[in-house]
Amino acid sequence: MSIEDFLSIHWISEPDISPDGKLVAFAVTYKSLKKGKVRTNLYVDKLQGGEKAVRFTFTEKKDFGPAFSPDGKTIAFLSTRTDIPQIWTIPVAGGEARQLTDFPTGVNAFTWSPDGSRIAFVSDVWVECGGAPACLKKKAGEMEAGGGIVFDWLPVRAWNAWRNGARSHLFLMGADGKGEIRDLTPFDHDVPPIDLGTDHDFVFSPDGKTIAFVMNETTQDMWNTNNDVYLIPVEGGTPKKVSEGEGCDAGPLFSPDGKTLAYLTMARPGFEADQRKIALHDLGTGKNRIVDSPLENTIFDYVWAPDSKSFYLFVPQEGRRAVYGMDLKGKLRKIYDQGHTGWIGLVPGGKSLVILHETTQMSPNLFRIDDPAGKPKAPARVTWFNQQMLDGRLLGTIEDFRFEGALGEKVHGFIMKPPGFDPQKKYPALFLLHGGPQSDWDDSFHPRWNTQMLASRGMVLVMINFHGSIGYGQAFTDSISKHWGDYPAEDILKGVDYVLNTFSYVDGGRLGAGGASYGGYLANWLMGHTDKFKAYSTHAGVWELTSDYASTEELWFPEWEFGGTPWDNPELYEKFSPASYVKGIEQYKTPTLVSHGANDFRVAFEQGLQLFTILQRLGVESKLMYFPNEDHFVQKPGNVKLFYTTLLDWFDEHLK
Repeated sequence: MSIEDFLSIHWISEPDISPDGKLVAFAVTYKSLKKGKVRTNLYVDKLQGGEKAVRFTFTEKKDFGPAFSPDGKTIAFLSTRTDIPQIWTIPVAGGEARQLTDFPTGVNAFTWSPDGSRIAFVSDVWVECGGAPACLKKKAGEMEAGGGIVFDWLPVRAWNAWRNGARSHLFLMGADGKGEIRDLTPFDHDVPPIDLGTDHDFVFSPDGKTIAFVMNETTQDMWNTNNDVYLIPVEGGTPKKVSEGEGCDAGPLFSPDGKTLAYLTMARPGFEADQRKIALHDLGTGKNRIVDSPLENTIFDYVWAPDSKSFYLFVPQEGRRAVYGMDLKGKLRKIYDQGHTGWIGLVPGGKSLVILHETTQMSPNLFRIDDPAGKPKAPARVTWFNQQMLDGRLLGTIEDFRFEGALGEKVHGFIMKPPGFDPQKKYPALFLLHGGPQSDWDDSFHPRWNTQMLASRGMVLVMINFHGSIGYGQAFTDSISKHWGDYPAEDILKGVDYVLNTFSYVDGGRLGAGGASYGGYLANWLMGHTDKFKAYSTHAGVWELTSDYASTEELWFPEWEFGGTPWDNPELYEKFSPASYVKGIEQYKTPTLVSHGANDFRVAFEQGLQLFTILQRLGVESKLMYFPNEDHFVQKPGNVKLFYTTLLDWFDEHLK
């Protein structure tokens, strides 16, 4: 598979099932290398399959977030056709799209009321405007014109954008786009919060009289994770907090019978990677309880079953994403545990479960699992995007392995044989280091660190799910906190020994390592602690922990991971900073490719620049790949081509 092949991939996202259960709408994103643009359009397919998906919109901009109206006659969606996202609608029976909203600050997300008469949406607004369109338009114009901004709060920037004093608020409007638009949450807080949420953080009750939403009501939301679930009448009023505890609560969903509100909850405050469980709020008694189940892994997301007595959910599980059924007492039933499931939806009536599914050899596509409440059948494929191209290419294949890592515990990994694998040959190997760090390598067709792309020139790939990875129990995930450098590095180095002793086709003299975000950090750490690798690639990686703390926008994250602030626990920040190990480390001579985006506010560009400066000063062979118009990820078509070309050329040069 060539880089051009990879750039031609059509990526499915944001599915929505029609009320009659016959259709599914979804967004499809694709890159144009020739035009240098990323486009997103809407498609609709029949859930029973058999026909090619129908493209519903044809814009050069982005149409996304489709949602069927409750009567099934209309699809509402977000579009950047007028530059900032607004709500548009298009008839399911066919016809032209029309713009529904012209809100001065755009629309971030929306949802229909159950009877289809109203739409709730969220938008970034200035509290002092009180939702008044004229005031919002004036403020937006001032911000667009540029000029200085005075801040007296945090965060000044979040993820990949400057905050400019605006707050995300929840609004209510008529579904015809006419009449008054009311701000239901005119508070100096974000609704939903700026991070740690789901794609359903504001939802209507089945009778349409109440909305559940998520908000962090503290003034310290940059250094705590205390997001909570609230209820508010659609006619307005004082919100009622229903979640308990100081951990992160998010993702509310009303039961179909309207008697219970479920939500995802974390127990420990300040920890964004705590195990997520389902909590239940009895709307009659006001009492809460957590569904106690044998699950040892976090719940990514869930949907109610039609009987209001059970759920369908998916969780990380040893390099896969498994789908389960679970009743209100926590009794589990495995439905499907292969590959990567990234979304689940239920056909009205519950006769079928729809999943967005992928593997290392298949890009994300929609599948249908019939009779999920009984004896589920093997998933039936609904969409076939990209499969013809992939079927015509030689692809790498993965297999699992396990070995004894840090703390004497079993560690899992994948090894991918390159396309056209010959067991009689010796191959260079690239050890991929995943980000997070509470994440994992799994059997998926990754949109950024694509294993088929990385193996395309004949390298073996090794992907170790070191201590801190998800899918192996919460204790395994917890183990990396306050141990960023030691346990994961020990896993990687013991993994190198295991791979060389087990897979005879791997050439121990031609090993490389690379990763992004935490994976970039781990590459930075390894280059000062081992000489087993002949070349590194480090993208958006942390180099010096104290300066990273003062420039990132999620302060709760380093404070949890390193036991407090740099002035509370300076020893741990220094101990686990790769920058602390330059002087006197003889191994510090490995050729290194550094890459970073200028608009990366999660790990600021200066982290990569510091590393590159020191490598150059030490005379270490190194390159800096700088992206002035990218953030934490490389996404623009020309930049993606440059990234992969440069990275693959780098390892070709040093490992082949």
